Amino acid sequence: MNQQQWMSLLGLANRARKITSGEELTVKQIQSGGAKLILLSADASGNTTKKISDKCKSYEVPLKIVENRHLLGHAIGKEARVVVAVLDDGFAKKLVTLLD
Repeated sequence: MNQQQWMSLLGLANRARKITSGEELTVKQIQSGGAKLILLSADASGNTTKKISDKCKSYEVPLKIVENRHLLGHAIGKEARVVVAVLDDGFAKKLVTLLD
């Protein structure tokens, strides 16, 4: 997996306002059908990991794990982020291919 590629694509999605981050907002997007892909950091708490992966399963939203919260935050020009929802099909599909 090319770290640089998915990070710059996520950065683009961020600038296009096609993502949301943070647990609460992400869960809302999953429930409302807005989330096309969820990126979860490997170092998220057990509680958060369970909550997000359960939601993704029940709403059939693809979930990808990235190395850590610092990479995820850095990709969108923020401090550490544990979870990010991608709200655009195009970005989501491309990210899935890069993260496979």
